Amino acid sequence: MSKIIAIGNQKGGVGKTTTAVNIAAALVRRGKKVLGIDLDPQANMSEYLGYDYSTLYSISHLMITAANNDLSDEVIAQSIVHNAEGIDYIPSNIQLASADLFLSNVMCREQILKRILKRETFDQYDVIIIDCLPSLGILLTNALAAADGLIIPVQAQKFALDGLVQLEQVYQMVKLNVNPDLNIEGVILTMYDNTNMSKAVETALEAKYGSALYVTRIHRRIEATNSTYEQKSLVSYKNSFLGTEYISVTDEFIERSLV
Repeated sequence: MSKIIAIGNQKGGVGKTTTAVNIAAALVRRGKKVLGIDLDPQANMSEYLGYDYSTLYSISHLMITAANNDLSDEVIAQSIVHNAEGIDYIPSNIQLASADLFLSNVMCREQILKRILKRETFDQYDVIIIDCLPSLGILLTNALAAADGLIIPVQAQKFALDGLVQLEQVYQMVKLNVNPDLNIEGVILTMYDNTNMSKAVETALEAKYGSALYVTRIHRRIEATNSTYEQKSLVSYKNSFLGTEYISVTDEFIERSLV
């Protein structure tokens, strides 16, 4: 049975997609079969993984089709893209931005993604990673309804904690009303540097989340930008500082969530 993880934060620019892609890539290197789901209309995960827009279907098409009870295994298979590093993923596109509109009259609309991922096609994956959009709404609710756990990347900078209250409110609402098995799998401190601000955010997160805060810190480095531009994971680079950190984060994830 697949472990489904949503990676999200209402605040943008926290390294959410970088974290999702590099945990996926590191899991593949650890022998796991991984599926990424790009649930962000900006399609950053799709771009990072090298999507060339040749695939017939996207996650928005799957959700619309599932909402109409017309989803076939053939359509699912044709939506999955195979990345050069061994990551499978379902891409996104701007059509997903209209999710509130096309799901507005659908019964149990917050569980459309969950219904999709219960299909037998997805049983082949050890881990499914959902890259959530940086906002609240029906797409985030769908991700949390489908997930076993939530990983929250938090930027070690000023105002980093501002969006967590609202994110936690949505998390609690979904856990109470839709998905009682949902848990916060972990919090990852990203863009960390040797400043008082980073240390203050670190201290606040330690007080708030305790052992849920991952031990590994992801530092601020220019190689993160280079990685996305070259459409290669950080863990694929030889002697990558951030790649080593993401491998460490992934090993923590395996120990916490997969053992």
